[in-house]
Amino acid sequence: MDHTPAADESSSTEDIAAPAPRRKIAKPGERKLQILQTLATMLEHPKGERITTAALAKKLDVSEAALYRHFASKAQMFEGLIGFIEETVFGLINQITSSEEDGLKQARRIILMLLNFAETNRGMTRVLIGDALVIEDERLTVRMNQMMDRIEASLKQCLKVAAAQAAGDRPAHEAATERYVNERANLIVAAVIGRWSRFAKSGFKKLPKEYAETQAMLLLV
Repeated sequence: MDHTPAADESSSTEDIAAPAPRRKIAKPGERKLQILQTLATMLEHPKGERITTAALAKKLDVSEAALYRHFASKAQMFEGLIGFIEETVFGLINQITSSEEDGLKQARRIILMLLNFAETNRGMTRVLIGDALVIEDERLTVRMNQMMDRIEASLKQCLKVAAAQAAGDRPAHEAATERYVNERANLIVAAVIGRWSRFAKSGFKKLPKEYAETQAMLLLV
């Protein structure tokens, strides 16, 4: 005789006895990433109100104490965002300079990459321009300024390569080329920051890449 109903009986018993689903507990690394992602999302708010740990904890549906198990302070959370920005931006700069030999093309691609990074990471834009750091720990602003100096140094190197390629490495042009390189790299960084700032101040409506191709060309002629 067949006793196939047994399978149905066991499944119905399991259904009755099954406990309520438990909340998934994130691993420490996953939770830290979740906190940083939520912070970045909150920074996308056009009005740009100050973000408190209480508001962040509420958004994550955890206690403030839970946040401090992963970060000693809110400043450390912002440092985590800055670390992500640095790792991403300089990783891409290294890729560009490694794959492209032409100095002007290197500089152009870096300009477009910086504008694109802001456009695809809106909350991070407020960190890039320092808007989100104004009333936070001063060391965060210092670190962002240092990052901009590093970007400017990378652009200087690209422009030096371009100048050497154009001049055929002739020593007579060395002094003039150095002055041109410094001024041009500084101008490019100022222009990029300006585009970032307009993007954030417009409530993320004025896109950084608007006219980017033409403007990059004008900055590099």
